[in-house]
Amino acid sequence: MTPTLADLFVSPDHYLHAFAGEEAVFVPMDPASYRASIFLDHRARPAREGALRVPIDTLLAQPAAPLAANWIFHVAHCGSTLLARALESLGGGLVLREPLALRQVAVGQAGALLPLALAMAAKRYPGGSATIVKANVPVNFMLDDIAAVAAPAAVILLYHGWREYLSAVLRSADHRAWLRGVAGELAPSLGDLSGLSDAECAAALWAAQVTRFAAAAAMPQARALDADRFFAQPAEMLAAAARLFGIEAEPSAFAAVVAGPLFATYSKNPDAAFGNADRLARRARAEADLGAELAAAEDWLAHHGAAAEDAVRQLGMAGLGA
Repeated sequence: MTPTLADLFVSPDHYLHAFAGEEAVFVPMDPASYRASIFLDHRARPAREGALRVPIDTLLAQPAAPLAANWIFHVAHCGSTLLARALESLGGGLVLREPLALRQVAVGQAGALLPLALAMAAKRYPGGSATIVKANVPVNFMLDDIAAVAAPAAVILLYHGWREYLSAVLRSADHRAWLRGVAGELAPSLGDLSGLSDAECAAALWAAQVTRFAAAAAMPQARALDADRFFAQPAEMLAAAARLFGIEAEPSAFAAVVAGPLFATYSKNPDAAFGNADRLARRARAEADLGAELAAAEDWLAHHGAAAEDAVRQLGMAGLGA
């Protein structure tokens, strides 16, 4: 049965997958398909076939006040998918990992579509707690706009220190291609970084994100989380995140999740064995290989990153579970 316009604004079963020209594309989802979708972009796994296209103007003509959602903002490659999946495993509400439509709004500087994208992302199933939206990097640069349109229920700002971040984003050719791609997409916010080396570009992207996170940390329900603390104390940090997001669970549930397969496999590929020891070993290899580039990034930050250094201190004072 074709959903009504009201259905599209209320039921998560009708997921706003993407904006395509003058149309919004909805795909059918259900709780199981959301859980099966590691990311909600081209890797989304709809419940069945049958995409629905609706004129964007039709949707914009029906104003809707977005529900308050919980948010995970992150700098990328810092455990956000693992955190989101761990929270999802506790139950209580819907978890959206990197909705494509929100990313399109951010990259396209399409602020007029933001209220619509937020209303669609914040939908929840009856009886569920606030939906958790794990955004991706371009959405970090709309953080103030998001808060102005629909004040978040609660926010986690997940970040790495600069050395850990660069070791993650420079460790392979594919990661460097991602870095250059997202830096190009964010040129309106970052400026033209094409003349910088990969290491300098990564340092600039990291600095821009942590400074925005530090400003957002002033929001009453925002808490920062150093990724290394999450990896080192996963049960404690998962419990703190659940409390912040209003997810009720028995104390033993957090240890059980951490002891289970989720923390023993790669969060983006559950078929691959991967734990914290593997993560630390990979970082050590990357740091050894990237010595000269890390030195160049440190020099760039010394000349251009004073605000980022202060931002990291502010994030530490707004720590989750503090």
